[in-house]
Amino acid sequence: MTTHERTAGRLHIDIPVAMWDFDHCDPRRCSGKKLARLGLITELRVGSRFRGVVVSPKGTLVVSPADKEIVRRDGVAVVECSWARIDDVPFSKIASPHERLLPYLLATNPTNYGKPWRLNCVEALAATFYITGFDQHAETLLSSFGWGNSFWKVNGPYLKRYQTCTSAEEVAVMEETIIAELQESYEESRREKEDAAGSTQDLLVRNPNHATPSDDDGLSSASEGDVE
Repeated sequence: MTTHERTAGRLHIDIPVAMWDFDHCDPRRCSGKKLARLGLITELRVGSRFRGVVVSPKGTLVVSPADKEIVRRDGVAVVECSWARIDDVPFSKIASPHERLLPYLLATNPTNYGKPWRLNCVEALAATFYITGFDQHAETLLSSFGWGNSFWKVNGPYLKRYQTCTSAEEVAVMEETIIAELQESYEESRREKEDAAGSTQDLLVRNPNHATPSDDDGLSSASEGDVE
């Protein structure tokens, strides 16, 4: 971590980071509240406007490297809420001229580990920083969580590919490509398992050369007393 990421011994990011918190989550497990306690995020009032990039399901474009200057100038904000209560959030009162979706990524937080798109607050912020070229800020946020390193380990290959794009349209195409590749990999793995299972079943078929003769074969087994 570079020295400019710390101020008076505290973690610091020199770009605005904010959230609307709807108190859906357990405060002891809420990543947004933990960032607030660390002084790494500012809480916004519902109805207040944020001029930077806002990660929101209302977005029509995905985050892309083209958003870098917006992030540098005005920052990133997220909505801290429960996925189970997403329909309760008044997104109409969360205003920004730059609402964005996140492309395909996997959650690595303990609650939703391995689930696509189910990122929590800190993961959504980190993903936005990575895609827009602020890797250090992403790492600063994630470093406050014991599982934080897992986010890059799991999603690094995807994030690197999104970083090569120049627009939201290119990121969307890259996302479709990644999903298609994952689907093909899954199908190939399933075919291999089916082939392997078939091979095992073949090995378990009774060898006719070792079969016990039966009456249906026109033969009968003889006892010692039948032998002439």
